[in-house]
Amino acid sequence: MMAWTEHLSLRRLLAADAASCALMGAALLAAPQALGGWTGLPPALLSGAGLALLPVAAFMALLARGGAVPRWGLAVVLGGNALWVVASLMLPLLRLVAPNALGWSFLLGQAGFVAALAWLEGAAARARPALA
Repeated sequence: MMAWTEHLSLRRLLAADAASCALMGAALLAAPQALGGWTGLPPALLSGAGLALLPVAAFMALLARGGAVPRWGLAVVLGGNALWVVASLMLPLLRLVAPNALGWSFLLGQAGFVAALAWLEGAAARARPALA
């Protein structure tokens, strides 16, 4: 019997990660003032995060398209996702930002999504260790 993780495609997960980064980046860049007003997060932080996500999305899309995913490329993705989750949680916990209830929901929701995606990417890589 095969584990469910053996059915995961690292390429599809990287493509989904790239798409989510691109969509989030575009949304953060398109409306940082509105999002900041709704979440209590600084618009400059939101637009900076949006700007940072676009090259990340391009890198992930490139990894999803090529031949074998290089180990270093997957390590960069997983490390970046881990840093994103930690930063998302530490900024308010260290009182560097003061989100309202919707802001906390936003931070926790996107951090949870990124953490789950990173976990799935790691599981897919372990299930099919055909990395370059």
